[in-house]
Amino acid sequence: MPSGTQKSRLTIRHLGLQDFTVTYEAMKAFVEQRDDNSGDEIWFLEHNPIFTQGQAGKPNHILEPGDIPVIKTDRGGQVTYHGPGQITAYLMIDLKRLKIGVRDLVTLMEQAIVDCLKHWNIEASPRSDAPGVYTSDGHKIASLGLRIRKGSSYHGLNFNIDMDMTPWQRINPCGLGVEMTQLVDLVKPSPSKHQVIDKLAELLQLGLGYNSYQLGNQSL
Repeated sequence: MPSGTQKSRLTIRHLGLQDFTVTYEAMKAFVEQRDDNSGDEIWFLEHNPIFTQGQAGKPNHILEPGDIPVIKTDRGGQVTYHGPGQITAYLMIDLKRLKIGVRDLVTLMEQAIVDCLKHWNIEASPRSDAPGVYTSDGHKIASLGLRIRKGSSYHGLNFNIDMDMTPWQRINPCGLGVEMTQLVDLVKPSPSKHQVIDKLAELLQLGLGYNSYQLGNQSL
């Protein structure tokens, strides 16, 4: 576990359905404006349907986007899909203060998702060759992508819960040629998005070394 410090604070915001571009600009602004006294934040939200392309994203991985917009971003990774019914968590974390590296943050995010799924008796694991979390049959249920600026992270993870899965067929997800899955198809009765968010928030908080978190403003 990283050596988190209680001299700073962790704030978690529940932002509901948000436009991707507005959220993207808000993340970048948060990182630019933060200083040594700024607390870490995690934003939980959903996006309207959109494909986002990572910095090294290959155009040929976008097959037939149709009426869904494609946005180029500054995160790592390839193309992915965001839509209602998918939990997105953006982590604005001061890595220098917590004395962790990028790989440490990726690992603890993956482990939080694995432990969240285990809470509902679903076996899953990361892959050494590609960030994300995969079920025991090889389907991908969560994607990760980060950007580090001034020692602070932004972007984060996408966790498929109960969404329209057909848009995934319009891309090669993360350039891996894998099939995607979601929580609602793996366990009955399926937990609500709010139950999953609460559990994932707790696991991320513990993974980051915080004893607790506070709820923040529910608007950008």
